This record gives sequence, C-alpha cells and structure tokens, in this order.
Amino acid sequence: MKRKKILFVCTGNTCRSPMAEYLLKDKLRKMNIDNIEVESAGLSAFFPQKASKNAVLVMNELGIDISSHVSRLISEDMIKESSLILTMEKYHKEAIINMYPGAMDKVFTLKEYVSDRRDDLDVVDPYGGDIDEYRKCRDELNSLIDRLLTKVDDI
Repeated sequence: MKRKKILFVCTGNTCRSPMAEYLLKDKLRKMNIDNIEVESAGLSAFFPQKASKNAVLVMNELGIDISSHVSRLISEDMIKESSLILTMEKYHKEAIINMYPGAMDKVFTLKEYVSDRRDDLDVVDPYGGDIDEYRKCRDELNSLIDRLLTKVDDI
C-alpha cells in the first residue's frame, strides 16, 4: 500500500496544527494504520518554538504528549511530499496556493475537506487565549479529525 503524507498548516505551528498532527497520529496508531505519515508546519514559524503551554496541557488531558514538538516553517519540499495539505484557516490555504500554485488540487481547509461547508471554514486560533479556548479548539479538531478518518481511503 502506498504511503501517504498529511500536512497540517497553521500560522505559527505552536497550537492548532501540532494539536491536529498529534490527534491524528494517536488515532492512526490506535487503528493500526501505518501507511499514513502526519506532519505539521506554520506559515510564520520563523524561529523554532515549542508547542504553546496551554496546547501541551489540553493534549495531556487526552493522554497525548506534544511537549517535544518544535515548530517548523512550511517548505517547498513539504508541499511536494504531501498527499494532502489541510489548513486551519482559509487564509492559510490561499497563501499556500499563491506560493505553490501547483499544489492547488491537494490544499484544503480542514473544515472544507471533511464537510460540504463553503462558509465558516476557519478553526479559531486559541493563541493567547485561556485554557478553555484551547480545550474548545482541541475538541473541535478532535471532531474534525474523526471525520477525516472516514475519508482516509480518498487521500
């Protein structure tokens, strides 16, 4: 079976995209699916940073440790190697397509990819918010990733 790679993208790669990455990795591991690689990156991750403290805390509540995560800036190689690129906001999708027009057919917002919605396509950024905002974001990502797993054969 061909290996696939899913890339989650947000702004700084310290909150949403790492939470999505580790949620999907955890679910794939529990389902014994090993032909899908999952990574995350940011459009503005110019300096390597750890996952935000609140992101680490809310993921720990699910028994998922993201404390070793280090942010990465999106690169052309990541775009080329990915089978599917899922962004947290419409703006991220547009920015990637502007930089890499050839990737247009594999870049979607996460919400757009897992539903038929064409509006309200952004996962709200909890950066700078309190722990409850991070929980809300994590729970939304968890639900979206459950829906993503139903489409795993399409990737």
